[in-house]
Amino acid sequence: MLSDNNAHIDVEPAVNPADRPGRYQVTTLEKTMTNRREFIVQLSLGTGALAASQAMAAGPMLAENDAQATALGYKADATKVDVKKFPKYAAGQACKNCQLYQGKPTDAAGGCPLFAGKQVAGAGWCSAYAKKA
Repeated sequence: MLSDNNAHIDVEPAVNPADRPGRYQVTTLEKTMTNRREFIVQLSLGTGALAASQAMAAGPMLAENDAQATALGYKADATKVDVKKFPKYAAGQACKNCQLYQGKPTDAAGGCPLFAGKQVAGAGWCSAYAKKA
């Protein structure tokens, strides 16, 4: 307080906020619970992002007129392969039983490293066919 007679200011002694009764104090347990909550939220967001990226990783179907597909003689239906142009082709060869096919043999389509980011038909064929062992 400022007094008229004496020009000085009274200052209250410094008090540690943790010593004040009724004040909210964060305990170690509450910090741990907050960290767990943050972890669970981040984990669920990360899992959702991973699932979304895997769904997008499937990619579009490869078109037969795609430059890479044309170069390798890709056909979505192996029975339509020009045998004169590709004498290596034999009946029964298809992407689903090729070593490069990344889908299951029962899948209608799957990935192939030759056509990154695109799906090939399980019943398809290209000149890079290599029988699955």
